[in-house]
Amino acid sequence: MDQPQNHLLLVIFSYRSKDFTAYADVCFREFGRYVKFWTTINEANIFTIGGYNDGNSPPGRCSFPGRNCLLGNSSTETYIVGHNLLLAHASVSRLFKQKYKDIQGGSVGFSLYAFDFTPSTSSKDDEIATQRANDFYLGWMLEPVIYGHYPDAMKKTVGSRLPVFSEEESEQVKGSSDFIETIHYLTASVTKNEMNPSLSRITDFNSDLGVSINSSFFSEGQVCWFSMGYGRHPGVYKAALWQSPVYILENGKIMKQDLELQQKDTPRIEYLEAYIGAVLKAVRNGSDTRGYFVWSFMDLYELLTGYEHSYGLYSVNFSDPQRKRSPKLSALWYSGFLKGKTTFLGSQGIMQSHSNFSSSS
Repeated sequence: MDQPQNHLLLVIFSYRSKDFTAYADVCFREFGRYVKFWTTINEANIFTIGGYNDGNSPPGRCSFPGRNCLLGNSSTETYIVGHNLLLAHASVSRLFKQKYKDIQGGSVGFSLYAFDFTPSTSSKDDEIATQRANDFYLGWMLEPVIYGHYPDAMKKTVGSRLPVFSEEESEQVKGSSDFIETIHYLTASVTKNEMNPSLSRITDFNSDLGVSINSSFFSEGQVCWFSMGYGRHPGVYKAALWQSPVYILENGKIMKQDLELQQKDTPRIEYLEAYIGAVLKAVRNGSDTRGYFVWSFMDLYELLTGYEHSYGLYSVNFSDPQRKRSPKLSALWYSGFLKGKTTFLGSQGIMQSHSNFSSSS
């Protein structure tokens, strides 16, 4: 896509940014008395990559032959959309601060999907590759809202395909989030790539990234450690997250929809216990983490796997016209944790608590 077409897309999205700000204005006006924490964009990085690079999520645009996606240009649209999401967020944030904050109180945040990237080996090459993965997945949108500019690694690699903030835009985007929100489920190992990973020879986000990422999203028994602020995310991300309050909007354990397995979901308890423990460790080491939300309260339709897998603390019988809900073992554990009564350490404690739960429910 040539520069005139890039400019046209930027102009089109700028009008949509104004529409988005007008929509937010209505929300602030009508609901600001009740809502004190606002999220402008949810999973901004993953929405952009999935919708405009890979084409596997709405609106399903990409430029890869053979994929079931609409026409698009993965080489440029990914970065143009991401750029305009940041400008739209900054516009809404500015509106809120100028028109509503003093009257209503409250604050505005920005949500990113956060992988916990780790080097696949102890080699220097894989450590550098891990930093690069953080630059592209997190720094891409985190650095602008903290510092007002894109990571140097992205500017060097993407070049003219990466839009440039004007001086005024940079000042507007910088500091536009009162807090950072993260959706976090899994770890991923990173390896340096010697070859361009794009087999189709189309330059896109993945080929620009230039590393191999191996994650086991559907792995049973996997424990994901929340490490923001105490060691895994290197350099700028560690510092940036300490500068801003952090809210973990989603975290949970995926399991197959098996009714008997679901009721005794000890792997989910082990996962949540380990993760929440890691959050506590992060806080003790300086992370300004202020909120944590388990995904999800009950089983529901998941975007990527439908009803095949679930995260819920309560199971839902989708064959029952009444959609009967039943508490899982994890529901007891989390309820006890919230009440400060949970001391489930190890399978024996978990099973004893399950026995008490069964008799009382």
